[in-house]
Amino acid sequence: MTSRGQTFGGGVRRAARNTPASRDRYVDFLRALAILLVVVGHWLAVVIVSSNGMTGENALAELAWARPMTWLFQVMPVFFLVGGYSNAASLASHQCKGGDSAGWLLGRTDRLLRPTSAFLALLWASALAAGLAGADRDLIAVGVWAASIPLWFLAAYLGVVLCAPAMYALHRRAGTVVPVLLIGVVLLLDVLRLGAGVPLVGDLNYLLVWLTMHQVGFLWRDRWTGTGPLVPGGVAVAGLGLLVTLTVFGPYPVSMVDVPGEDLGNASPPTFVLLLLGLVQTAVVLVLARPARRMLRRIGPWTVVVAVNSVVLSLFLWHMLAAVLAGALLHGTGLFPEPAVGSPQWLLFRIPWLLAVSAVMAVLLAVFGRIEARTTPSSAGWRAGGLRELPPGQVLWNAVTWPALLAVILGLVWVALAGPEDHGVGMLPTAAFASYVAGATVLRLARRRHAGAEQRRAE
Repeated sequence: MTSRGQTFGGGVRRAARNTPASRDRYVDFLRALAILLVVVGHWLAVVIVSSNGMTGENALAELAWARPMTWLFQVMPVFFLVGGYSNAASLASHQCKGGDSAGWLLGRTDRLLRPTSAFLALLWASALAAGLAGADRDLIAVGVWAASIPLWFLAAYLGVVLCAPAMYALHRRAGTVVPVLLIGVVLLLDVLRLGAGVPLVGDLNYLLVWLTMHQVGFLWRDRWTGTGPLVPGGVAVAGLGLLVTLTVFGPYPVSMVDVPGEDLGNASPPTFVLLLLGLVQTAVVLVLARPARRMLRRIGPWTVVVAVNSVVLSLFLWHMLAAVLAGALLHGTGLFPEPAVGSPQWLLFRIPWLLAVSAVMAVLLAVFGRIEARTTPSSAGWRAGGLRELPPGQVLWNAVTWPALLAVILGLVWVALAGPEDHGVGMLPTAAFASYVAGATVLRLARRRHAGAEQRRAE
């Protein structure tokens, strides 16, 4: 093992051994499990086609029998649930220390944006270099588009984080009423879009569905931590029955991810059924909490969870690029067979395919995972006294935090929705890339200014 690998492994083991007793290890376990399931689900569904130029397809378009399996692999609702739990704990601690919302946002987005910036910079530079080297631009465009698919999730999560301080204040006042109202709004928007044909209104659910799951995470942390398995078990059974009714016999498709060629999907925009799946998953999470927490007291399982969480965002960001690279290495060179999708041979070759993509992923994590793993929490923010004690310059930097984060979100959404076309230099839409870079740069400067002001005040 290399010294770098020993350093990483030693750091993970130290972090596992030194975990505070107050930390809820189950939350970290769920975050790691959710991302791993999403990654494996994407890799299983990828179909690389190398005839007439390499491209990618979704196996679900041809495997109707596999669509119910998306109920297991579509666990993004769990990630937002866990995000709500973690952000509630972070906000409560931050506010107890007198921190302001801008400081919390700057600290909370630091670990998200550092690996994301590295990912986008390399993607842009690689596409530019490949184009200058004479590679087929259509092929480069498809590769960049496939690699950037995960950015939609990050944009949604950053949008929820942007709303978190205000939504947590609302949670402290109204509690359960908030997610109940949000669920009602999500359902109403589905009725207007699917039942009455009202255009565009359903797009609000790109935020509201995930905001609802995040709000449920607030409830879990503040009110449901000690809940026994009986009530959530009944909720899970009832919710599962409603899911079957609405999908098998009702107007919604069974698949919890969009299927190419079908007009209606549950993910773009997210539907009430996807939110219902998230609520069922929440009930299952509560049912399994006690045995899972007992398991995680053991150092072995907990060390694995710590290791995954140290690079969890990097794993998600780079996993589709790993599939693109593995496809180019195997299919693009004719070394890997391409049996008919769904045939016994195709199913059998999913195993070496997963192994190959995992090997590429391991290399990417070894190179780029360190960016995330070594990111430390930023300053806790301005303490005691609030905005009245902030220097005038710091007030200005705090004010630009929100529009800068909005510029980052806009850039990510734009890139994620751009499609597999040639968008010019670096294959990413220039205005989208510029919006992200400008927003991330301002946030970086504001973070440094905020931390410097805090340090000077402490001295």
